[in-house]
Amino acid sequence: MARINISSKHLQINKASTMITTTLAIASFVTAASLVGAKTMFEQRSYQSKVITEKELAVKTLKENIDAVNTLVTSYKEFIGRPVNIIDGSTTGTGDRDGDNAKIILDALPSKYDFPAITTSLEKVLSQDNFIIKDITGVDDEIAQNAKETETPEVVEIPFSFSIGGEYGALNDLIKKLETSIRPFQILKIEFNVSDSAELNIDAKTFYQSEKKLNITTKVVK
Repeated sequence: MARINISSKHLQINKASTMITTTLAIASFVTAASLVGAKTMFEQRSYQSKVITEKELAVKTLKENIDAVNTLVTSYKEFIGRPVNIIDGSTTGTGDRDGDNAKIILDALPSKYDFPAITTSLEKVLSQDNFIIKDITGVDDEIAQNAKETETPEVVEIPFSFSIGGEYGALNDLIKKLETSIRPFQILKIEFNVSDSAELNIDAKTFYQSEKKLNITTKVVK
């Protein structure tokens, strides 16, 4: 049987080569693990830095909003506390032109669509001068209008028509009354029919301004 003779020097070389390979493998693993760990720590630090920045910005915005609210409250109290309102009525009175300034503005430009309220207001005005109300027409679009949401308030037209009978002079005074009404009415068309008594047909429109929507949002920091 043949015998293989391996020199001591050759064995030492093989052993050294194995140790070097093992050492390099361990070093490579440690280096890779260190790089992965360093990358993870860097990403976490970057993320935490972004979170801190966003929190500081939110706190700053909140403080500014609180200051703005305090200023707004002070201005609002002064605005509604005046003894005479912006149309020279009494703040504490109960007449058609009385009430604080906030009430006057809401009467002039309501924040909600309400067609029945328009017809009620017209009936009140017309009844005061003993007009014969023949017809008040329009489209009650309340459901569609109230379903709208917008961050920017917009003025929306509300068209309507009405037909009344009465004395000619009183009809002329009615047009002036509509023009000086707290709530703005824009007359689009006027028709006079005169026989035994005068009849007036008017196409007009008024307005409302939708409410401003305040949306509280959250932000995901990436």
